[in-house]
Amino acid sequence: MPTSPTPARSPHTPRGRQGGPRPPPPVGGLAARRAALALIDAALARRGGMEDVDEADLAGLEGRDRGFARALALGTLRWLGPVDRALSARLRKPPPPAVTSLLRLGAAQMLALDTPPHAAVSTTLALAAGIPDARPFVKLMNAVLRGLDRERPVVTPDQFAPDWLLARWRAAYGEETALAIAARIAEEPPTDLSLRDPLDAAAIAEAVEGAVLPGPTVRTGRRGDVSAWPGFAGGRWWVQDAAAALPARLLSVTPDQTALDLCAAPGGKTLQLAAAGARVVAVDRSEARLARVRDNLARTGLEAELVAADAATWDDSRLFDVVLLDAPCSATGTFRRHPDVLWTSRPADIATLAAA
Repeated sequence: MPTSPTPARSPHTPRGRQGGPRPPPPVGGLAARRAALALIDAALARRGGMEDVDEADLAGLEGRDRGFARALALGTLRWLGPVDRALSARLRKPPPPAVTSLLRLGAAQMLALDTPPHAAVSTTLALAAGIPDARPFVKLMNAVLRGLDRERPVVTPDQFAPDWLLARWRAAYGEETALAIAARIAEEPPTDLSLRDPLDAAAIAEAVEGAVLPGPTVRTGRRGDVSAWPGFAGGRWWVQDAAAALPARLLSVTPDQTALDLCAAPGGKTLQLAAAGARVVAVDRSEARLARVRDNLARTGLEAELVAADAATWDDSRLFDVVLLDAPCSATGTFRRHPDVLWTSRPADIATLAAA
């Protein structure tokens, strides 16, 4: 049976030279952790995934801290199932939402992100001191997190997915495959890049220490803020999963064709069609999401007409050679890149979307 390894036992509070408790290190990285809290809360409050989180949550952070905040938020969301289970076993009743968010952040750092326990605890308590709703619970949070460090929970694959979704996977694929799928939730996936110019594939792969996949797509295990990676500022590539890039490639559009991309944001397919030379109209009902498409078009030097409208009611007399529709769905299949969808989706979503 597939298993997700339980993190190695972390040491207890470090000891100083004289055998007494070592003073905690200076509390650093609070701004990045505060941003991670905002990212987590925003992602769980909406259905668009981390990519739709307001950039204001990361405003003012340097590139390295932005990357850390995103990594911390995504790590917490990937481990949300085991973290919540471990915390509920140590709490008599649910605390206020602000306290829950802080406990999740602290627990995930210890269980999933290899943060030294004393640093995870001290930074979490320092954040709590600045949040009025959490400040009265500092002692409780300290006790819960230190208790979690002393008695690490046993983590199994079934804890990573909501019960209702795991039941569906079991019914569709069988027990072994369902647990194997659940175990993948904990893993940080590689990053796939689509290219403005396919002839750049080898050079870009070398620059980001990646490999060229069919398409071509460049896949890299590189971590951190992608805006600092080679080729980003010059608009030579954009982040897009290899599977998500297939539909536009299968169309094989030519420069003399017109293309309509419906439900276009976050814009990867729009960029693909434009890079192939097609005259593209991209429609999405979210003006905020289209702003990101607009930014990526500007960065890559590509062109497309952007229309903020509901595709179901948009009225336009033009005819197009090709039409792409990325219809709204439950999105649970994107959990490796967007783990928050596991917890924002509901069992009735598929029926509701099908009826819409």
